[in-house]
Amino acid sequence: MSAAKSKGGTHETLAHFATLNAGYALTRTQCNFARMRRLIDGYCRLLTWLMVATVAILIVPVSLQIVSRYTHLIPSYIWTEELSRFLFIWMVMLGAMVGIKEGTHFEVDIWPELGRRANALLKIVSNLFVLIFALVFLYWGIKFVEFGWYQESELAELPMPFIFIAWPLAGATWVIFLGEIFLDNIRILAGKATP
Repeated sequence: MSAAKSKGGTHETLAHFATLNAGYALTRTQCNFARMRRLIDGYCRLLTWLMVATVAILIVPVSLQIVSRYTHLIPSYIWTEELSRFLFIWMVMLGAMVGIKEGTHFEVDIWPELGRRANALLKIVSNLFVLIFALVFLYWGIKFVEFGWYQESELAELPMPFIFIAWPLAGATWVIFLGEIFLDNIRILAGKATP
């Protein structure tokens, strides 16, 4: 009788440890997802601040162009046009990156409001097309950077890879942000609450 009790006790103990280990693995996975989400959110905040800085800096060369064009207070600086163009490129690309994260870019609401799981499935399908677009940006953006590696801008003589890198960076950032969105929608499809 005591051997049966100890045998049963051993099985119960092993089952208890297995449950604890499974709970630990689940908690560890949740912790890793939380860390990943915090890292991605921090990256998005950095991109937002860079976009704000780009817009703030863009005001300077554009204002110089306007003042020099309509008054004779300052000379006409030719480099301001080129700098404005480059800052505008970065502003647009940074805005597109942040737009993917916030769900305000590449999204058209033409479907009626569906159930939670149906909406998640629809978002996965539509984001697959955005993912293809992001991978195109990533691949051809790298080729674009390679093409312009030794080029300089005409007026300010800035290295062009600093400008061209915006395209593959946007593609890679979209892939990262879309990965998070895919995970959230897959969790909804699986019946789990989003974190």
